[in-house]
Amino acid sequence: MTKWTGRLIVLNFVMAMITWSQPRLYAALALVPATVLREPWTLVTYMFVHGGMSHLLFNLLTLFFFGPKVEARLGSANFLRLYFVSGLGGALLSFLLAPNAAVVGASGAIYGVLLAFAAFWPDERIYLWFVLPIPSRVFVAGLAALSIFFSASGKAPGVAHFAHLGGFLGGWLFLLWHHRHTKTWQRRVNPAAIQRIAVQNRADVERWKAIPLDQLHPINREEVERVLQKLETQGISSLTQDERAFLDRMC
Repeated sequence: MTKWTGRLIVLNFVMAMITWSQPRLYAALALVPATVLREPWTLVTYMFVHGGMSHLLFNLLTLFFFGPKVEARLGSANFLRLYFVSGLGGALLSFLLAPNAAVVGASGAIYGVLLAFAAFWPDERIYLWFVLPIPSRVFVAGLAALSIFFSASGKAPGVAHFAHLGGFLGGWLFLLWHHRHTKTWQRRVNPAAIQRIAVQNRADVERWKAIPLDQLHPINREEVERVLQKLETQGISSLTQDERAFLDRMC
């Protein structure tokens, strides 16, 4: 379990318990898009209000299974950005398409997490109903198709399908921004600086491998051999600053 995935699960659960026992608070935190100018906080708070136990469990289980891997891939800060941008996307699409309907739940935010999972691991198998294995990209495409169908047909009232589609939209926009931002950052890295670091690393490795082990105290020799073995198997980037400094002292 990663840091923010766990915290979001706990926060959603605690808020559900509180709002279910406080109907006035529940109403104050739910999103009604047409009244958002009077109640702007509901753009965020609606993500932490749920309509029932099955609604809550579906969202928390989905976040539990898919959130940690996405957070580990993006990093905690970008994971939170993805989560809330997707949730805001759900609110926006609800505002455009169903302005008078009350919207609650983390589904929009979590659908954005699902989209990110499918984007990073499109062939990962997801077991539908814990039995039928399907690729994650097919699973997410199926959810999108169902949301479009039910939104157009009105055959599943009481479910914020527009918020689901908005979550996909928000997640897609965030991933597009993240991809472009990453590419821009990579282009800005100074190639000459990278080359200097590589040259320095090669020089350090040559010095460390030339350490006269037979002249060292047995305790120091054992530690040098351990760090050199780590260097050999995991690469220089795996060494801590203390390990590098230790090898420098032994030269």
